[in-house]
Amino acid sequence: MIDPAYQRLGLPAEVSPYAVLRAAVRALHPDTRAVRGFRTARKRFYRQMLCAHAARQAAGDEPNA
Repeated sequence: MIDPAYQRLGLPAEVSPYAVLRAAVRALHPDTRAVRGFRTARKRFYRQMLCAHAARQAAGDEPNA
């Protein structure tokens, strides 16, 4: 099962991990990005998005499927 937060990014399967990271950063509210105490949670969120994307690429899913 694909993470719902990853699906909301709306990225095709063939994009680079850097593009996934940029989209994940933009998905967060600016106030959330500014809070220093949320740094660990933000890093965990970014890692989850990258792992979901890698799993989708490994499965060979079609874009936006």
